[in-house]
Amino acid sequence: MKRLLPATLLALSVVHHAAVAAPAKPNIIFVLFDDLGYGQPQSYNAKSALRTPNLDKLATQGMRFTDAHTAAAVCTPTRYGVLTGRYPSRIGQFGVLTTFSKPIIPPGRTTVASLLEAKGYKTACIGKWHLGMDWVDGKPGSEKEVPIGAKMTGGPNALGFDYFYGFTHARNIGTIVEQDHVVAHVEPVGNQPLMAKKVVEWLDQRKAGEPFFLYYPLGIPHEPIVPSAEFAGKSGAQDLVKKDPKYGDWLYEGDAFLGKVLEALERNHLADNTLIIATSDNGAEHRAYEPLRESKRSIYEGGHRVPFIVRWPGKVKPGSVNDHTVCLNDLMATAAEITGAKIPDNAGEDSVSLLPELLGTSKEGTREATVHQSAAGDLAIRQGPWKMIFHKGGQRELFNLQNDLSETKDVLAANGEVATKLATLMQGYIANGRSTAGSAQKNEFDLSITGGEGKGKKKKGNKTAAGVKSPAERAREMALAADASFD
Repeated sequence: MKRLLPATLLALSVVHHAAVAAPAKPNIIFVLFDDLGYGQPQSYNAKSALRTPNLDKLATQGMRFTDAHTAAAVCTPTRYGVLTGRYPSRIGQFGVLTTFSKPIIPPGRTTVASLLEAKGYKTACIGKWHLGMDWVDGKPGSEKEVPIGAKMTGGPNALGFDYFYGFTHARNIGTIVEQDHVVAHVEPVGNQPLMAKKVVEWLDQRKAGEPFFLYYPLGIPHEPIVPSAEFAGKSGAQDLVKKDPKYGDWLYEGDAFLGKVLEALERNHLADNTLIIATSDNGAEHRAYEPLRESKRSIYEGGHRVPFIVRWPGKVKPGSVNDHTVCLNDLMATAAEITGAKIPDNAGEDSVSLLPELLGTSKEGTREATVHQSAAGDLAIRQGPWKMIFHKGGQRELFNLQNDLSETKDVLAANGEVATKLATLMQGYIANGRSTAGSAQKNEFDLSITGGEGKGKKKKGNKTAAGVKSPAERAREMALAADASFD
């Protein structure tokens, strides 16, 4: 056996040290509950009679945010914001899509998935998509069932996801799509257990040292409320707001699926290097929880303030609470900073990295301000304790959430200087096509905060998927957003 020269031994030692010292890229999991209200988990509301033990346990293991917001008060636009890091109002997306709606994210736009895929991540979306698909045969089947074998384009695979297994939206929960074609039909009660099974199978295929991004958009506790036999009557929970005897079991089932994700991470020795976020796409369905005003669809806090819990062993302090304002749009910038990815200038226009928040180094909060939108087309801007609402009809309201979280007292008349400052900031965000640093970008929708007939028109000459919608199409989507069974 040949003896290694000292120089060779030194080189090998350096290589070994570098391999040991170089931190592995963290896995990222984003679990998105559907219509989970801020006041539903007991970790957010001690008086809640609903049960989410896995979510509450996750809060003890990580950081619980008290002032987290979705990009919108309904499903489709929030999901646009999650994956693009951009406010959905910039494309005029206030309502929700149907089975045959065109994709609203064009293939050329950077998403969290494509950003991470370029950094060597395996990427998967398993669950509810609701961002549009192009069906090869036009409109095969019906809104409620697309035939097995039907193919589509423009879905998750076109936007950076290696693997997709899921369904279009709640009205078509029985049609199962894998990659680019329909593979099965199931009863509504079987959909969510099937999604959970696929999530676990996918996680069981992961290996340490091979980073992954899993986007798991659940369909729970959204309608249809169909707890499986394993959970029916088993939660001991109560729906104190709408008195639905099945609702507590349905939410409990969704929480159990979160538990299966956590178990899979432990079983595969992946937990220590995985950042997991569990949150919701908007407020609860027709279930208002004090002290927040109203619920899903609303521009008031009950429409868009949601639970947001993050666990990242060794990075995020267990049992910590963060009171800074954050947005689900921030996933893109956070993932970019963590992995060293560079967001193109024409992407992630409204995404701010949460890394300082997660590490506990942000004293004042990382966001300059945050924009909200309702299903009806109202807009609002939040900065510090102040929230200014620009109603679609032209009315404006100003609230100090520090003193009045329930938004009961409009203080606009007494705070003209604050109102002017917020309106100017909002107008700047619209004019610049972004709320973050970078070159100005173009909106695909002509936003306005003045109200009246001129508010929110499609920009002429826009050829993107979102921009070609007629006012009638947008009105239809916004009407559907008011239908509890559709989004």
